[in-house]
Amino acid sequence: MAASSSIISISSASLFTPKIQCLPKHNKDHDHVPIPSSSSFTTHASLKISRPTTTFGITTTTTRLNFPPRRLSCSASASSSSTLPSALLFDCDGVLVDTEKDGHRISFNQTFQERELGVTWDVDLYGELLKIGGGKERMTAYFNKVGWPANAPTGEQERKEFIASLHKQKTELFMALIEKKLLPLRPGVAKIIDQAFAQGVQVAVCSTSNEKAVSAIVSFLLGPERAEKIKIFAGDVVPRKKPDPAIYLLAASTLNVEPSRCVVVEDSAIGLAAAKAAGMTCIVTKSGYTADEDFLNADAVFDCIGDPPEERFDLAFCGSLLEKQYVS
Repeated sequence: MAASSSIISISSASLFTPKIQCLPKHNKDHDHVPIPSSSSFTTHASLKISRPTTTFGITTTTTRLNFPPRRLSCSASASSSSTLPSALLFDCDGVLVDTEKDGHRISFNQTFQERELGVTWDVDLYGELLKIGGGKERMTAYFNKVGWPANAPTGEQERKEFIASLHKQKTELFMALIEKKLLPLRPGVAKIIDQAFAQGVQVAVCSTSNEKAVSAIVSFLLGPERAEKIKIFAGDVVPRKKPDPAIYLLAASTLNVEPSRCVVVEDSAIGLAAAKAAGMTCIVTKSGYTADEDFLNADAVFDCIGDPPEERFDLAFCGSLLEKQYVS
């Protein structure tokens, strides 16, 4: 099967997909077949320039490496593997916690209501807006498309400050939800992070979300002992957000590891595109908004990481992806 040169293909059906449950399932399109040792086969990667994509007036074009598709489903373990990643990199929203529908969206709407903007983002609309990386960018693109609120300023710099103030208020509301632990960790997240620590594998979180919000999730839901060992790259730490690979390349550089030795866990097509453009291995754990997105270039696709007895994969499996190829 040839790899596509398109950066992402997002189905509108994903807007109506319920939250994914961590249950076993079989998909004939995701059967996996292990290929013999890498000495017998050569993996060819090609550089592709994606077709520009436009969402709410924002056009994105990304340069990335395209790899042969590798697809997996069902549980996977490779405890005999001698190879481990140098770093395990997680997206935050949708990977650590399924935050979007009942976390970020609610906080945006509460902010809009408190500021009397006359704006509400319903579940379907917010699913479309998630194609834009970053909350400030999301609001700006939306207002540019549908019109700015009557009580918003008219100057360009004043509007940037207005958006920043909205985002600050929204982040505070979101952090209050996290501190109350109203949104749980996704299955298997704490388990695989503990496995990484035990094996000396570095762990980081790479997110387009505000740094304070990401830090709150890591600290309150993973606990302070884990949090002090996890490096966070978030928000405006890079000038270009996903699907641009900048945040993953920054993480690799800061952690002093080769991108090819990193395994990324993502939940979205734009996150997958960012990881692959950085030259990294990427496992997708689908979330409520992303279940029907195109994950053709993912090295493996699961509904979650999973805890025993419903574990989907472990750290050793992440290492095995650095040695083996899985093809559809």
